[in-house]
Amino acid sequence: MANLETSYMGLHLKNPIIVASSGLTNSVEKIKGLEEAGAGAVVLKSIFEEQINNEVSYLIHKDPQNLYPEAEDYIRNYTRENSVEQHLNLLKDAKKECSIPIIASINCVSSQEWTRIAKDFENAGADALELNLFIIPTSRQEKTDEIEQIYIDVLSKVKKQVKIPVSVKIGFYFTNLIAMSEKLMANGASAVTMFNRFYEPDINIEKLEITASEVFSSPSDIRRSLRWIGMISAALPKLEIAASTGIHDGEAVIKQLLAGAQVAQVCSVVYINGAQVIDGMLKDLTSFMKKWNFKTIGDFRGRLSYTKVGDPMLYERAQFMKYFSGRS
Repeated sequence: MANLETSYMGLHLKNPIIVASSGLTNSVEKIKGLEEAGAGAVVLKSIFEEQINNEVSYLIHKDPQNLYPEAEDYIRNYTRENSVEQHLNLLKDAKKECSIPIIASINCVSSQEWTRIAKDFENAGADALELNLFIIPTSRQEKTDEIEQIYIDVLSKVKKQVKIPVSVKIGFYFTNLIAMSEKLMANGASAVTMFNRFYEPDINIEKLEITASEVFSSPSDIRRSLRWIGMISAALPKLEIAASTGIHDGEAVIKQLLAGAQVAQVCSVVYINGAQVIDGMLKDLTSFMKKWNFKTIGDFRGRLSYTKVGDPMLYERAQFMKYFSGRS
């Protein structure tokens, strides 16, 4: 009998499928439904620093002439506290109603004092915390090391305040992703989630305006994370990895585990097809393990990582020279 149980950041999971932070995890009812569908854990809908700051800014500038300094302080504090309280209540209620691990999520753009809410999440019962980080350089004066230091500063401040494990959800826009991952691990990250799926702009040429591109991921998006998970899991075996983006079926889950991921985060496919897809993924995983006589996830995790394959160049190769050289 295939045993799908696994661990992630010291948490015991009944299987390696985690539902990612999204609107899918913004209510107790939805989270209970995901648990019943088979999810091993969930990441709560993020609290967004940028969104809170924008809301504060809007309220303050709505009528600046009639705004007293004391009122400005009240708006800042009330808006933040109200948003945080809503997330804390969701966390507390979810912990009461569900038995699977609940991971809180903070979407960060700076290392300001607001990171202290991480302690509030810990006190409310979060099993772990995921820091969702993406800094967009907008000036040519910004130096690479200064930008990367923001990631380290956020993580370090949070780690000083909490004892629960912390993961960092990052993008792939780093000159040396392996080195950056090592820095995160050295500063207390128990895991990294690869990769963040960002809002991306598009242009509507009929209306001559900026619009949003496709929100959902596609199955082909797995290729980018697969390469780096295979390489980083081999280079940094003590750093756990949650695979994210492009995981639309059981085969994708299996591939990421073979590359060295601890768990797989799903989102778009659940939006598109409903929570029942999780059961299908688990059945595919079970069938795969039975076929190859793997008893546990650990029997094959990382079996095809960078150092385990016969030709590591299969992970390193960036060009299509070999593929196209024999084609007319």
